[in-house]
Formats: sequence, C-alpha cells, structure tokens
Amino acid sequence: MPDYRFVTEWDFDAPVERVFEAISDSLRWPEWWRGIKAVRELSDHEPQGVGNRRRYTFRSFLPYDLVFDMEVTRFERPFALSGRASGELEGEGRWLLTSTPSGTQVRYEWDVRTTRWWMNLLAPIARPAFSWNHGIVMRWGEEGLRRRLAAG
Repeated sequence: MPDYRFVTEWDFDAPVERVFEAISDSLRWPEWWRGIKAVRELSDHEPQGVGNRRRYTFRSFLPYDLVFDMEVTRFERPFALSGRASGELEGEGRWLLTSTPSGTQVRYEWDVRTTRWWMNLLAPIARPAFSWNHGIVMRWGEEGLRRRLAAG
C-alpha cells in the first residue's frame, strides 16, 4: 500500500483555546469544513478524549468519497490531539497547536496509507493528484475555520 506524509500549517489570529475547541469538536466540522460530508460518533462513552472513535466521510474535489474511522490516542487540551485511522485510510494524524504572540499556529501531520485497491493500483501515476487533492481539502478546512473563528 502506498504511504503518504502530509504536513499542513495554518496561522490564526485567535487564542489557542478557541482554535483547539473548534478542531477537537469534529462532530461540527461539516458545518464549516467544505468537503466533509459527515462525522458520526462511534463511541458510547465520553464524546472527547482518548479512546473516542468517530467515522469520517470526506468528499474532495476529485469525484470519490473516503470513509475512515479515527480513534483518539492523545488529547492534551489545548495543544495536542492525535488519532489512529482505519478503513479506507490507515495511519496516524496529529494536530499540534502553539500559542503565538499573534494567536495560534496549527500544524497537522497526516501519515497514511490507502486501502482501496484502485487507489493503490493508480498510486504510481496518480500520487501527484492525490497529494493535490489533499491540499485542496486542507485549504477548505483553513478557510472554513478562519470564517468560524471570525464569527465569534
């Protein structure tokens, strides 16, 4: 299975606590993050924190959905949130937030493998398109979060 490593960095003029709250409340991502069709709670316990599991359905610019589950492996308010993905994507995602003089710096690290046969088959030639597509989805997230934070 092909491996992908993506690193995204965003800067916001908002306190780290507000940014962390928006990022950690992924059930509400479809309200502001274009490309996220659905987030569904899979856990029957605490809605946030280590062990929490949610199912994500993403639809990007390219015409296919990706569905994967994410289990929280680290939850350190307001600076770190990590999880392990399984399903059509497998791997690790890490949100790292840093308070800065002007607000908050966000770094997202996404180390994943695809499990869909056609994506793996096309990976040698489609890798640039898959990477470009990931960049679009993350740009949509940044734009949506920026609007959400500005709205108060």
